[in-house]
Amino acid sequence: MNSTVRLTTPFHSHSTTSEVIDGVDLVGRRVIVTGGASGIGAATVRALATAGAEVTIATRNPASAEPLLREFAAISGAGRVRAEAVDLADLSSVAAFARGWQGPLDVLVANAGIMAIPDRQVTAEGWELQLATNYLGHFALAVGLLGHLRAAGNARIVVVSSGAHRNAPFDFDDPQFVHRPYDRWAAYGQSKTADVLFAVGARRWATDGITANALNPGWISTNLQRHVDDATMRALGAMDEDGNIIEKPYYKTAAQGAATSVLLAASPLVEGATGRYFEDNQQAAVVLPDQADRVGGVAPHALDPHAADRLWEYATRTIH
Repeated sequence: MNSTVRLTTPFHSHSTTSEVIDGVDLVGRRVIVTGGASGIGAATVRALATAGAEVTIATRNPASAEPLLREFAAISGAGRVRAEAVDLADLSSVAAFARGWQGPLDVLVANAGIMAIPDRQVTAEGWELQLATNYLGHFALAVGLLGHLRAAGNARIVVVSSGAHRNAPFDFDDPQFVHRPYDRWAAYGQSKTADVLFAVGARRWATDGITANALNPGWISTNLQRHVDDATMRALGAMDEDGNIIEKPYYKTAAQGAATSVLLAASPLVEGATGRYFEDNQQAAVVLPDQADRVGGVAPHALDPHAADRLWEYATRTIH
């Protein structure tokens, strides 16, 4: 696929997972969705399993996935859905999950994430928690599962990023906020830039038949916002004085927000595409510095192949 041509599809910003996956047969395909027990992760699981895929929900708390497991156990023709424990902020947990995987892996959806933790928190490895969960843990998981992705022969990695990446290039001098003052939004944005750069850097796996793409799901009210206080939500125009969410025309349901994840995980329309950033079911346009007020798009710093290679080297050193 020509990487210089923007990829478009017949879908739009509010297309649902059902529309995107209509007619796609995933019987025999094996999928992992991190954070798949709730929000857009659960909507992603539903769509892929309904199309016949065998889906493993990778989550810190497997018990939280029980409703989905019961739901699909009762659906004739759906793929098997199961849940396994993994804590992306704990390198030993990630390694244990990867060691326990058996057989080929067709799709890895790096969906789990945390946002805007008010105070700097670090993992046992000393990683800033948002970078650890949103990026480093997923990088370690993909590396740990690399042999299984290769064995599939035509595997896909889908990385859920955010439009917040536009506000924060990756800071190679102090990625863990050891020396600079911690800012929860800068930390979140940086982690989401790292997610896009991961997809760009994964071009080194293309010869193994592995593609990787990142996406912005859009604005969906899920547990991701649990660390955002009411004052901030009001300042964003997302909540009224009584604590009610103010629905905007661009808000999406979980099934609409997960549509781009499902597109990248399963649709033949994106076959062979790699190292790209999508939103609203289309490849996003690059937003230049003088277009800062433009809604949507991907920042050049997130697609920079040199930064992607530098980040790959940093992450490789960090997880070993």
